Amino acid sequence: MMDKKQLISIAVDGPVGAGKSTLCDALAEKLDILHLDTGAMYRAIGLYAIENKLPLDDEAVFEQAIGKRDIAVSVDYRDGAQLTYLNGRDVSQELRGEQVGAAASAVSRFPAVRKYLVAQQQQLAKERSLLIDGRDIGTVVLKDAKVKMFLTASPEERAMRRYRQLINAGKTSDYQTVLEDLKARDYQDANRATDPLRPAEDAIIVDTSGQSFEESLEEMLEIVKKAYDQS
Repeated sequence: MMDKKQLISIAVDGPVGAGKSTLCDALAEKLDILHLDTGAMYRAIGLYAIENKLPLDDEAVFEQAIGKRDIAVSVDYRDGAQLTYLNGRDVSQELRGEQVGAAASAVSRFPAVRKYLVAQQQQLAKERSLLIDGRDIGTVVLKDAKVKMFLTASPEERAMRRYRQLINAGKTSDYQTVLEDLKARDYQDANRATDPLRPAEDAIIVDTSGQSFEESLEEMLEIVKKAYDQS
């Protein structure tokens, strides 16, 4: 059995629409540990860029803003849920729009942005048992994590999940547009110069194509239990 006193470190990477947020929420709840949504931290900086009309192709603008401490991103937890703050303001409910997501993908290319947020994420992992998901957790943020997983699914299935999510939220959407945007995000994430999206060499690939949510969650849970039960 897993020892609840030991510090648990889990890194989950994967492309947009792979189900990381919902699956990692459920996995962290099963394990009774915290789940840090790093994507929300990048989205907060994307939101800052949108609200302040910053050019998304000008790295110097963001480097200066972070250097001057004009941007401050932090997280807290309430009733097991992550709250994300931008300059002291709770922006948790403002981060899931397509425009904010695109802005987050753009600013995440910049070394200054990544360095700022990665330092915060690494410090949190030293203080508590934590599951972190994102695009470069196993390769950069938690290189020494005991469990590393790369969560993925086909572009078509990921786009359909996102399309249904938008429709269920009452938003106007078009599947083909969602698919094209997703493929563009995949290319940008995989080809950025700094910390591109790729599985860590020791990561276990979890392909959720054709699997139910429960099946995917059980597969991830078994991977964690096997790693810690054998320690």
